[in-house]
Formats: sequence, structure tokens, C-alpha cells
Amino acid sequence: NSTDARPQSGLNQAGIVFEAIAEGGITRFLALFQDTAPDYIGPVRSARPYYVQWCMGFDCAYAHVGGSPEALADIKAWGTKDLDQFYNAGAYHRISSRYAPHNMYTSMDKLNALESSKGFGKAEYTGFKRKKDSPSQTPNASSISLAISGGAYNAAFAYDAASNSYLRSEGGAPHMTVDSAGNQSQINPKVVVAMVMNYGLAADDHHSRYDVIGSGQALIFQDGTVTAATWSKADTKEPLKLVDTEGKDIALNAGRTWLTALSSASLATYQ
Repeated sequence: NSTDARPQSGLNQAGIVFEAIAEGGITRFLALFQDTAPDYIGPVRSARPYYVQWCMGFDCAYAHVGGSPEALADIKAWGTKDLDQFYNAGAYHRISSRYAPHNMYTSMDKLNALESSKGFGKAEYTGFKRKKDSPSQTPNASSISLAISGGAYNAAFAYDAASNSYLRSEGGAPHMTVDSAGNQSQINPKVVVAMVMNYGLAADDHHSRYDVIGSGQALIFQDGTVTAATWSKADTKEPLKLVDTEGKDIALNAGRTWLTALSSASLATYQ
């Protein structure tokens, strides 16, 4: 999510997007696709352990371009369904309108073909509990701010009652995506989740580290309202869960779900 990587392609067609810091305060996204097949996805970047752990909770194949030494070791140790560009270059291509490393792209058709050639089975996982939209007549969380790192990477979401979705901005500007024809659209998830978890630097003092195994506070924004929740993930291959104060799964609106990792609850504000 470097400013040189914007606008990205494919994020508005992903069913679930995870957002966290990769290094130096620069955020990166993990996009999960199931029911859509965008023909233009990118830029594709390198792996990090926490993205792999989130991915494996959904039994996904993981497309990336290399990765941190820790992430590459973890991918091998965990038996991840690996689609690394380093060893599968034919499924990826570089575009001429951007400079490396912000110019590696792919498509779902190419990734699906690669996945099939490797014999990876159908994903088996327990997804989030879902429900139909039920917009509040008295919204109490129409403006959300997530101070994830600072400057160009802090995010905001404005509730749009007409579509019952949240229009995303970052660095004070609308966060846009662009398709293969050059058409742009603003990112607009149905559900926004802020997850509080321990954050620091990895052993190399450069790459980020998140404690994604365990549990912590969460805020769930949907239908113009906010719900206090708890996120939990028992181990690498277990799914992420979002539960209420009684430990019951919280039903999320059907549609795109955007989850952002924050190091402190104070970094999420709303009104």
C-alpha cells in the first residue's frame, strides 16, 4: 500500500480483506477471493507470517512474490498451499506503467489454473456467521477513523446509508481501485472490523510482527452501528472468530468484510 502502489486492483472484488503494517509503517493487504474472478489483481507483494496465518484459517492458496525469511520458512513448515511467484512466474506478469516492485500482477484465472495444477484440494473452513442487512434508523457510528500507522496510511470510513456500506479513505483521500479497463471505484466494504493485537518488530528489527494467535478486543462496524466484540484464533490453521460478550458468534452482513489490525484500542475512534 505504498503511495506508488495506488490505486490497487482487485480489492473491491475480494470477499475479505485484512490490513496490517508490513514494515516502516507501510500497510499491506491480504485479499481473499471466493465468488469473484477479477482479471486484474495487484500489485502482488511479498509474504509475511501473519498474513499466512490469517490465510490458512480459511484454507486458502496463498499468492505472493517471495517473502521475509521467517514467512518463507513458515510457509514450508505449515504446509501452506503456496503459489509463490518466484517458482511460478507464468501465473504472473509485470505491467509497464509502474516500476518494480509495484508492478507485479495476476488474475484469478491464472491463479486458479496454477492451484489446480498443483492438486490443491477445495478449501475447507468455517467462515464468519452471516446475516442480511439491517440498517439502523439511528446510526451511532457513521464516521470511523483507524490510526493504523500515520500520514498516508491512516484510514477512515464514512457510512453510506444508501448502500449500507462504508466508503474508505486513506491519507485524507478516497481509497480507489482500478480495473483492467482503467475504471476506478472507491473501496466500500459492508463490514469494518478493528482488531486490537500485540504488534512489534520481528527478530530482524525490520519486518513487522503481530500476535495473531490468541485473542483481543475488536470493534465491528455494520449497519451504521458499532458492536464491542472479541476476536480469537486458536492456532495457525484455525479460523478467525468474532464473538460477543457471551462468547456467541456475531453475525456479519453478507458482503465485503474489511479487517484492520491495530496495536491499541485508542487508535480506533468513531462518531
